[in-house]
Amino acid sequence: MKDVTYVHPVTAIGKRAMDMTVAIIGLALTLPLFPLIAIAIKMDSPGPVFYRQMRIGYQRDNYISLFQMIKFRSMCANAEAKSGPVWAQKNDPRITKLGHFLRKTRLDELPQLWNVLVGDMSIVGPRPERPGMCNRLESNIPFYTERTYDVVPGLTGLAQVSLGYDESIDDVRNKVAYDHAYALALSSPLDWLKMDTFVMLKTFSVMVLGKGQ
Repeated sequence: MKDVTYVHPVTAIGKRAMDMTVAIIGLALTLPLFPLIAIAIKMDSPGPVFYRQMRIGYQRDNYISLFQMIKFRSMCANAEAKSGPVWAQKNDPRITKLGHFLRKTRLDELPQLWNVLVGDMSIVGPRPERPGMCNRLESNIPFYTERTYDVVPGLTGLAQVSLGYDESIDDVRNKVAYDHAYALALSSPLDWLKMDTFVMLKTFSVMVLGKGQ
């Protein structure tokens, strides 16, 4: 049986073309910042410059992709060694001094442009979750898994710019409606283009003004 998709074929082509264009331009413009951020991280706290974490990607019937998401490290090394997978909290002691700045400006997420370029992620889409968290969220939030069905997870998204970082299951529950609203926009090329443009502009303002959490 052929998989049924609600994503318009023009949307799929346009979205991938936009992802590659933005990722290439973004990397070209921000690569000079990478060594500066790397040096600052090393001076601020011991540990690696980059933080890699397994995330759940694109999903279809009987198919789930996994990938290694890359970020600049904003927490102390081995932050979850004892606690296991948990969300960051406000004034989280695991976040380094520099990490607070990186997270507010979203600069910690710049390496994810590589994930976008190779197709693991999209510029705009639902937040990719960790496998260790997914089962817990699925058992507590109706239709949680469906939020990424046929949708590539994003570096930023409607839910992220509307509600910020997750700190609890309630935060994630509030975001699910935004994720499904975004998915519905993919059925129309015009709605998708307007939605992605809005989210990217909102994300840019968060980075420039440092309004992230």
